[in-house]
Amino acid sequence: QVQLVESGGGLVQAGGSLRLSCAVSGLTFSTFGLGWFRQDPGREREFVAGISWIDTYIVYDDSVKGRFTISRDNAKNTLYLQMNSLKPGDTAVYWCAAAKTARKVVATLRDDYDYWGQGTQVTVSS
Repeated sequence: QVQLVESGGGLVQAGGSLRLSCAVSGLTFSTFGLGWFRQDPGREREFVAGISWIDTYIVYDDSVKGRFTISRDNAKNTLYLQMNSLKPGDTAVYWCAAAKTARKVVATLRDDYDYWGQGTQVTVSS
């Protein structure tokens, strides 16, 4: 049974930082592309960042470039999202997801992903 479990969300003031983690089990972690998505009420779930399963290709949405950093630890089966300089507009539920992709591909579309976590709330106050 595949499980993705996010942690690290919470309430932070604008300008602050949070680090999200996603613990993955039930699949061969090192052969899956991984990503983070977010959604706030009234909006579509949107891509935030993605990472390939080999050679560490990375893609960020323009809205988070320079502020967020995605990384993975294949030894710990864990995906991370370091979020710095947070803004109220970053407030959303954040999900991690896993995609069975080609080796150097970064999946950016929601439909590309096969498995999802349950989500964690991030709230940035002004």
